[in-house]
Order: sequence, then structure tokens, then C-alpha cells
Amino acid sequence: MDEVKVVVAHSERATLRVGDMFLKVDADQARIDAEVEAMSLAPVPTPEILWHKPPVLAIAALPGATLGRLGGPSTGSSTAWAAAGAAIRKLHDAPLPPRHGRAGRSSGALAAELDAECELLVANGVLPADLVTRNRQVAEAALRPWTAAFTHGDLQIAHVFVDGDEVTGIIDWSEAGQGDALYDLATFTLGHEEHLHDVIDGYGTDVDLDVIHAWWSLRSLLAVRWLIEHGFDPSAPGCEIDVLRSRM
Repeated sequence: MDEVKVVVAHSERATLRVGDMFLKVDADQARIDAEVEAMSLAPVPTPEILWHKPPVLAIAALPGATLGRLGGPSTGSSTAWAAAGAAIRKLHDAPLPPRHGRAGRSSGALAAELDAECELLVANGVLPADLVTRNRQVAEAALRPWTAAFTHGDLQIAHVFVDGDEVTGIIDWSEAGQGDALYDLATFTLGHEEHLHDVIDGYGTDVDLDVIHAWWSLRSLLAVRWLIEHGFDPSAPGCEIDVLRSRM
């Protein structure tokens, strides 16, 4: 029998690897349905769906390896990062999916969520007030009108696989839908600012860097408490709190 490896697990969902198969267990049926739908529509390589029996989705492993992870070194070349940028652009240029994704929240809703979260971060002593205040100021640039694109919604570098300099697949589509394209680019380069220009070169169009920086701050501010409460460490070197400090 193949060894069972826990890839990630918390109170909302878990992913297990068994041989060449991944089992995703999610109590939120709508999230699994959104993932299956998005993978069927995305014009980029995605894992093969082996079977789907709620609350479990079984997908095949992808060839190659990820470009790295938040808080760790990048394992990919500049060419591989540019290839990822080109794949992201292909996704963003595709016909819009029917749903709104995580990157599609309105500016008003995001501003309200961000202000409430910043207040909690300071009141509970999670982060220093000056760090929160500065990053809330930086985050303001993300709260602007945008043209809807087909977005992944959780495009961490650990979700993009490459073999050499070729993108072999993108995983974890449960947050996909219509949204702000720069949210995806910012999520993908979070903690790896040194590769931002490689990604933009592959993406092939001008990108507002102030908005990318704003999304880094906004995403990190909203993530810190959730990560702590679910057993992750946003204070690890290169992770969210370091991202926030880099804006000071």
C-alpha cells in the first residue's frame, strides 16, 4: 500500500497524497464544485480529475515540481518564472467563468473587511500599530476599479508546477472565478519580489507595481490572524509578517 502523506490540513479542508493521486477533502461542497468547474474551463494545464465523490475530490499528480513556497527559496529559473507569467496571462485573457472568485470581492467589501481586521490585529496585540497603519495605507491602492478577468484566486507559487522551464499544471482552483487580474500576480509573487519582473516579462503587458505592492500588504494583513488560528506561522522568515515589514 502506498504511504499516505498529509500535504496540508486544517479545520476547513485537508489534502492527502497517496502515490500519484491527491485526495482533497472539503466540507464545503460549493468550493469543490467551483474547483471542478474552473478546471474544466481554464485554458492552462490542470490536474486530471480521477473521481469526485463529495466531500472528496481525487486528482492525478502533476509532473515536475513547484517553483518554491512562501518563506522558502525559489527552485525555478527566471525563464520558468516568465513561463508562469505567460500562463497566467493566458488564463486572464480567457472567457469569463460564471462565478465571482476570491479575487472578485468589491472594493467596498474589501475595505470594510480590511479595516475591521486591522483593528483586531492592533487591539489583540498581534502586530504593532505602526506596521498595521503603514500597510493599510499601502493597501489602499488595491481598492480601485478593475476589469474582470478569469482569475485563479489563490495562485501561490506552491500551486504552479514546472518541468524545466515549462509549466506543467496549476492546482487548487477552489477560489477561482471573475476577479482582479493583479490579485493573481501579487499572490504569485508574494514573498518573492526578486522574480516580479520575470513574471511581468512573461505576462507581456504593463502592470501597475503600486497595485501589486498594495495587494501584498492587503493579502498579508487579512491572512495573519487566520494563519495563526489554523496552526500556521506567518512570522516565519520570508512569510507574511516579513512581507508587511518590507513596506516600512
